[in-house]
Amino acid sequence: MDNMEYKGTTTIGLVCDTGVVLATERRATMGHFIASKDAKKVYQIDDLIAMTTAGSVGDAQRLVKWMQVESRLYKMRREEPMTVKGIVSLLANILSGNRYYPYYVQLLVGGFDKNGPSVYSLDAIGGIIEEKKAVSTGSGSPMAYGVLEDRYIEKMPIDDGVELAVRALHNAMKRDSASGDGIEVIKITADGYTKVDDNDIKNMRSAFT
Repeated sequence: MDNMEYKGTTTIGLVCDTGVVLATERRATMGHFIASKDAKKVYQIDDLIAMTTAGSVGDAQRLVKWMQVESRLYKMRREEPMTVKGIVSLLANILSGNRYYPYYVQLLVGGFDKNGPSVYSLDAIGGIIEEKKAVSTGSGSPMAYGVLEDRYIEKMPIDDGVELAVRALHNAMKRDSASGDGIEVIKITADGYTKVDDNDIKNMRSAFT
């Protein structure tokens, strides 16, 4: 894929014992210019499903709204939520159908459904990979992967997954100028969708330095 899809962010997805962790930093860049220090890059799609975005902000926001509407309609018609794989398949069809005028995005979709926890990555033309362990996208991902590959343990407790995601982002932000300005972490289990408190994240980061 063209490098423009990877610019300016670091996102992380982890499959843990009882759920998934999705995490991003908050910096948005335009070339070497920091356009925002509080950019939103993780969005709730359904009660127990979320999506992280890297690439074009406008393209990503359009896809987020599209998926939010489709998941609500599905729930109204079928009286049950879409599965993570169902949302991923619909997204992949949309991306593939626009391959000649692509959405400049790289996405992670993760959550908890009747099949348990799962995370998928999608590229700009609809390629899907089911991520069984840990995944990172964006310009800071090479640094993040160094930490993830060293410390990820299969079926790790979800709170350990939160700490690992923060550690990986913390390291990426030190080395990648397009990543920075705070961290947002979401954990999703059968019990619900939880945004990790900013103070808890600050305390974790202070322990790493």
